[in-house]
Amino acid sequence: MDQTGITTATPKSPWGSVIVDAPACSLTDVMSEQLAKQLDDENEFPDLTESVSDLLLSDETGADTTSDLMLAQMLQMQFDREFDDQLRREEKKFNGDSKVSISFENYRKVHPYEDSDSSEDEVDWQDTRHDPYRADKPQTTPRKGFTGKGKNITTKHDEVTCGRKNAARMDNFAPEVLVGDGLGMDLKLPNQVFNSLKQHCYSEQRRSARLHEKKEHSTAEQAVDPRTRLLMYKMVNAGVLENINGCISTGKESVVFHADGGSLEEGEEPVPDEVVLKVFKTTLNDFKNRDRYIKDDYRFIDRFSKLNPRKVIRLWAEKEMHNLTRMKKAEIPCPQVVLLKKHILVMSFIGKDHIPAPKLKDIKLSSDDMKRAYFQVLHMMQQMYQECNLVHADLSEYNMLWHEGKVWFIDVSQSVEPTHPHGLEFLFRDCRNVSTFFQKKGVSDAMNVYDLFNAVTGLNISVADEDEAEFIAEIVALEKRNEDHVQRRGKKTFPVLSEENDPPLKPGAAD
Repeated sequence: MDQTGITTATPKSPWGSVIVDAPACSLTDVMSEQLAKQLDDENEFPDLTESVSDLLLSDETGADTTSDLMLAQMLQMQFDREFDDQLRREEKKFNGDSKVSISFENYRKVHPYEDSDSSEDEVDWQDTRHDPYRADKPQTTPRKGFTGKGKNITTKHDEVTCGRKNAARMDNFAPEVLVGDGLGMDLKLPNQVFNSLKQHCYSEQRRSARLHEKKEHSTAEQAVDPRTRLLMYKMVNAGVLENINGCISTGKESVVFHADGGSLEEGEEPVPDEVVLKVFKTTLNDFKNRDRYIKDDYRFIDRFSKLNPRKVIRLWAEKEMHNLTRMKKAEIPCPQVVLLKKHILVMSFIGKDHIPAPKLKDIKLSSDDMKRAYFQVLHMMQQMYQECNLVHADLSEYNMLWHEGKVWFIDVSQSVEPTHPHGLEFLFRDCRNVSTFFQKKGVSDAMNVYDLFNAVTGLNISVADEDEAEFIAEIVALEKRNEDHVQRRGKKTFPVLSEENDPPLKPGAAD
């Protein structure tokens, strides 16, 4: 009501009722402890941990979100959980299928709840910081060597203390030694057992290293080392071989593989349809006296090195190639050389349709065929000695094949020249093997070892009562005279047939 007595109505606010501001307080009222306590009771906030947990685990949609602080904490909690989920995926991707895994546990924001609904394929978090089964560190002994006093004294030689230390030291063994899992267990290992295990672990490591080195750097029974395998692959890639079928023979010096031939690059020279790869073994365990056949051969005497076995093997393969080439020029039935690559010799295959020709010891021949085979062997031995200037040095029924109605000589890597210091001794051994075999097969025309030796060499060495020791003594004396003559004349070789200025081959001749 104004001064004129007319009543005027207060206009209503379109935004609702007008809130009357609280009366202003004086500075004295603000500083009053009673007023401060009253305001604190009116604006009390709920507990943070309980409120956040209730909001996250509750399914009710009517949660109170009027407080800005509560809303911010809820958003932060949700962000932390998303960060942890992403961290789990990164950890799983980083570790993959590796047996050794890396944990990102220290970087996570929120500890996972027990009733978490995470998928089963996710990585389970393992908080090892509070592992109840974690093994206690062994108690260290002070420098003075003992702990305690009086009857409770404990020295560093205490059985329990040493046992626990030994059990802890087993973790330092090599990874391939399976020591087991003893977490949470009070394990004690006596000194004697620990020392035995330690020595065994060391021995196994050395043995494993030796086996690994042998596997990588040597050829074994029906197997090849990586270097040899790479050479064989290169031959296939170059077209020299179509494919390698498999192993057909093994011996003390080599492994023989069958392969299908291709063509050579030089002028596209054709390769036989079927070939063999003779891979000389790089280990000398089965044939340790190889140097006896090669160190005195004038063709390789300057290149022989006993200290390098791998080079000796290459010389061995080269030696067989040269010997086969000589025999092929004399038209002696033998494999034809196709290619030499380090210690791999590629030759023509003696056989048909992947089936190798049988050895003379395995084939059953008629009496006529066996007789014809004997005279053929005799003629081939004479050709090798007189035309090729070679001695087989390992001739027996094991190194003679029967193919297409005739005998074939193989394995001539150890063949030497008659001027070799032991050449005639090797020839006498060959004659003994040949004579014994054909006599056992019932060949009536087979000569004894002495007559066969004279027939091959053209010499006339005769001894009383066919005494083998005396016969070998004559051969050794002849070899000695030949060696002295070569050293005195400075000649490397000499023709087998007696000519002027040639060393004497007949026993009793003047020096």
